[in-house]
Amino acid sequence: MYRYDEFDHALVRERVEEFSDQVARRASGALTEDEFKPLRLMNGVYLQLHAYMLRVAIPYGTFSSRQMRRLAHIARTYDKGYGHFTTRCNIQYNWPALTDLPAILSDLAEVEMHAIQTSGNCIRNTTTDVFAGVADDEIEDPRPWCEIIRQWSTIHPEFSFLPRKFKIAVIGAEKDRAAIRTHDVGLQIVKGEDGGTAFRVFVGGGQGRLPHIGQEIAAAVPAAHLLAYLTAILRAWNLLGRRDNIHKARIKILVASLGIDVFREEVDRHYATLRHEDLRVPEDEVARIQAYFAAPPFADLPKVSAPYDRALLADPDFARFA
Repeated sequence: MYRYDEFDHALVRERVEEFSDQVARRASGALTEDEFKPLRLMNGVYLQLHAYMLRVAIPYGTFSSRQMRRLAHIARTYDKGYGHFTTRCNIQYNWPALTDLPAILSDLAEVEMHAIQTSGNCIRNTTTDVFAGVADDEIEDPRPWCEIIRQWSTIHPEFSFLPRKFKIAVIGAEKDRAAIRTHDVGLQIVKGEDGGTAFRVFVGGGQGRLPHIGQEIAAAVPAAHLLAYLTAILRAWNLLGRRDNIHKARIKILVASLGIDVFREEVDRHYATLRHEDLRVPEDEVARIQAYFAAPPFADLPKVSAPYDRALLADPDFARFA
């Protein structure tokens, strides 16, 4: 699993201090709820009917026993003894007091966790395959690329106030265990023409009241240019997406209304104007981030399991799940 570096520690610590001041001003009445809303949303805090709700990111769905114990501590200390895990690798606490939120975020920071951009009209927590990093059919571990996207998108000045929320999922295998085509952007690691890492890109997926299946917009974007291509997609949507109707603001609506070919032309137009050297992902940076994903000591087990194969044959529901 990913371990924070010095930049992560500094960023999260500074964000906790900043939000502590914002909470104090809200509690004192110096900020109205309307003024406080965009500030709390950038820190994963919603206002429900009876209480605030805090959504905590679990990057790529992987956390340690130390982090799990800290989540339990937060539930017991600041909430009603439980939390709700979400389908997109978050946990939600539904009953924290406003004035306890800074302490919760500080407790999370101590175990390398945060709630940054888990709500609001921004790029949300990037998700991946439940078996990422250990799947036998992976071309490449997708988690470092999720982390690269996280670092690029966190507090991004251009993409902090998008038409609506924006969700990205990444897989590294042929089998899609992350439902990437139900996301705003789905990325599948493939081999490019030169044999290097590339990404098959889907855009315009989504669930909710108007479900759409994402459509392929690019077959093999070279890894070095991934952030530039994502920037072009987001820029096209940010400029053309609707802001007059919350139910029609997602990128899936724009792609469906324009058609994938016209939207691709818009993306290509923005892509051509970017300073690619500023967004290039160097190989040494990829290697640096990969090094932060320390693999546990896996047991050397046989590839074939007779009980598992029998279970697949005996239970169609389990076979679909597997």
